[in-house]
Amino acid sequence: MGEISKLTLVNLVSKIKSKEISAVDACSEYVNRIVKSKKLNSFVTETLEQAISSAKKIDDNNLKEGILSGAPIAVKDLFCTKNVETTASSKILKGFVPTYESTITSKLWDSGAVLLGKLNCDEFAMGSSNETSAFGNVINPYKVNNENVVPGGSSGGCSAAVAADLTVATVGTDTGGSIRQPAAFTGIVGLKPTYGRCSRWGIVAFASSLDQAGPMTKNVSDCALMLDAISGFDEKDSTSANIKKEEFLKNLNRNIKGLKIGIPKEYIVDEMPKEIQVLWDKGISWMKESGAIIKHITLPHTKYALPTYYIIAPAEASSNLARYDGVRYGFRAPGKDLNEMYENTRSQGFGSEVKRRIMIGTYVLSSGYYDAYYLKAQQVRRLIKNDFDLAFKEVDAILTPTAPSSAFKIGEKKDDPISMYLNDVFTVPINLAGLPAISIPAGFDQTGLPLGLQIIGKSFDEQTVLNSAYALEEKIGFKSQVKDWWM
Repeated sequence: MGEISKLTLVNLVSKIKSKEISAVDACSEYVNRIVKSKKLNSFVTETLEQAISSAKKIDDNNLKEGILSGAPIAVKDLFCTKNVETTASSKILKGFVPTYESTITSKLWDSGAVLLGKLNCDEFAMGSSNETSAFGNVINPYKVNNENVVPGGSSGGCSAAVAADLTVATVGTDTGGSIRQPAAFTGIVGLKPTYGRCSRWGIVAFASSLDQAGPMTKNVSDCALMLDAISGFDEKDSTSANIKKEEFLKNLNRNIKGLKIGIPKEYIVDEMPKEIQVLWDKGISWMKESGAIIKHITLPHTKYALPTYYIIAPAEASSNLARYDGVRYGFRAPGKDLNEMYENTRSQGFGSEVKRRIMIGTYVLSSGYYDAYYLKAQQVRRLIKNDFDLAFKEVDAILTPTAPSSAFKIGEKKDDPISMYLNDVFTVPINLAGLPAISIPAGFDQTGLPLGLQIIGKSFDEQTVLNSAYALEEKIGFKSQVKDWWM
C-alpha cells in the first residue's frame, strides 16, 4: 500500500474490481490520511468506522459490479445523509441528523461508493473562501511563502480533500461558481452540470433556481465517471430534467478537430492579472493545436451578471432559510416568548455573511422594491441567457479563465464583501443561464499556486464540455505540486 491514494478514481475502481486491491485496503489508506490531516479542517463529520465496515461488506460479498465499487468518497455537508449529521456548516443545523438520504448520495452508495464523511463548506454555501463556516476555515493544501491560503468556496472542504488525497473524488454544489472556483484554487477538476441534470432533492437549499450538484475529481476521466454515477432524472425533484441517461466516460474522447471554441471579449476585465491573460492565451493555443477553430464572440450582458446574481441569489436564500426557526430541528436559543425565541435563534444561529444575504434578499423582495430590483434582475437574467443562446449558434463551446486570480491569503478579503464577490465574475453568468461548465487545472502563478481554465457548453451538452477538457488536459500536462506538509 502507500500509493493507493495517488490513484485516480477510474484506476482505483478498476483495481478493486479485478481484486488487485481490496476495498478495505483502499478505504484504510484514506482513513489513515484523514486521521493525520486535521490541520486542513476539511471534514465536519467523519464516518471512518462506517466506511471500513462498508468496504468489508463489498469484499466479503464480492459486490464489485457498481461503477464506483469500493471507492472511498466524502461529500459536501449540504447533502442529507441518513443517520449522519448534516449541518451545512452552520451552527443553526448543529445536531440535525436526517432520516432520509439525498438522491445524489443514494446514487453514490448504489454505485458501490463508501462514505468517509461530510466536508466543510461556507455556511449554507454562501461564500468564496470557506471562511464563513461555523466550524472554521479550511486550509488549502498549497501554500505561499509558508503562509496559508484559502481553498476557494463554497466547496472548499471538497477541493482541499481531493487535492490532499483525503478522498478519491467528491460531490460539491455550485450556485455561482462554488465547484469551479475552488477547483481552480486547488489544482483539481470541477464540473457544474446543466441545471436539471442532477437531482437537487435532499440538498440543503441556498438559491433553488441556481443550485446544482456536480463532481470534483483529480482528472477529467474521473469527472466523467462521477457524472455517470450521479446524473439522471428524479421524480422527487420538480426541476429534474427527464432526458435520456448518457454514458459520459464511455463516450469520452480527445477528438475536438473542427470544434468551434468561442472567446468572449467581455471576459477581459479591468485589473485582471497579466498571468490570467497569459494562461487564457495559452489555452487558446492549446485548443488550436488540438484542431479546434477559435472564434471571437460577444456576451454583451455579462457585465450585469454579478449584480443580477447578488439580487436573485439572496432573494431565494431569504425565502429558503425562513424554515430555520429553532422549532423543529437544529439549534434553538431561549427566549421569553415565541417571537423572542425565533429572533434569538436566528441571530445566534446564522453567521454574519448568511445574515447579510438574508437581509439583502428580504429587502429586494419587499413591497415597493420587488419591481425595481428582483423583477428587473429576472429580466436581465433572461438577456444573459439569450446572449449565450446566440453565441452557441456560432460555437460549440466557450473558453474562459475560471477565476480572476489564484487563491488569496486567509483573512485577506474577509472584511471586504465586494472584493470577495468579484471572485465569481467568470462563473456566475453560467449559473444564471443554467449551462454546464468545467474548470481544469492549467498551470501555476508566479508564487506556485494553481490556476484554472473554464470550458462552457450548451445546455445538456456535458459530453462536448468533457471532451474539450479531456483534449486540453492532455496538452496542459498538469502535475500536482502538493506536498504533505500538514501530516
